Amino acid sequence: MSSINSIGQAGSDYLYGALSSGSRVNKAADGAAQMAISQEFDRQNGGYEVGTRNLQDAKNAANIADGGMSNIADSLQRMRELALQASNGLLGDDDKSYIQAEIDQLKQGISDMTDKTDFNGIPLLKNEDGSVLLINSDANGTQRELTRPDTGLEALGIADFDVRGEFDISKIDKALESIGGSRAAVGAQSNAFDVAIDLNGVTNYNTYAAKSTMMDTEYGDYVSQLGKQNVLEQVNAQMQKKRQEDAARRMMGIAGN
Repeated sequence: MSSINSIGQAGSDYLYGALSSGSRVNKAADGAAQMAISQEFDRQNGGYEVGTRNLQDAKNAANIADGGMSNIADSLQRMRELALQASNGLLGDDDKSYIQAEIDQLKQGISDMTDKTDFNGIPLLKNEDGSVLLINSDANGTQRELTRPDTGLEALGIADFDVRGEFDISKIDKALESIGGSRAAVGAQSNAFDVAIDLNGVTNYNTYAAKSTMMDTEYGDYVSQLGKQNVLEQVNAQMQKKRQEDAARRMMGIAGN
């Protein structure tokens, strides 16, 4: 009769086990339904913890991507300044060649940043096919998207930008707008990941609390019950001893007659 629903009738072995382990249910016989529910709680807790780690990885990846795009935006701003300088009619061909040499270096830097910005070997700014990464975010397998912009020179429309001839500075402006939009999207996703991480934390805490309420030993009650159980066992032992003594006296009386 060692069920958590009948502590009043629990044996001392069960009580000692519950007190030593801190759990009311240590084997299925102690409470089959509670054991099954506890395992479901464990499944949920594990899922939320893994989901939180996945989301944190995604947030880190988003931060890395944003850092890379910040550097690209700085390069584009410098390119725009150089383009404006090249628009000066007082500059000769040699001057414009010097300006273009710096622009070419900036374009190479943008290409390098696009190629080298990654997370665990996965490119974050090189995405010619527009694919998204799916992030498993909680115990129920909910998937969230991590979009990856393409910041290559072709995607930005500046691969052939050259100030030595006719050029359109609006190409740089459009590239800056593209980077700004991509940074805004990545930032919004990072904020959404934060919200999901907080939600996982609250849900995980409440799940642990529910399991604790159902499974944890109430030490005060169990110590009290164990004390009562020990007293009953002592009384039973004394009564048993007295019955044995009475039976022995009766046997001796019969033998004496």
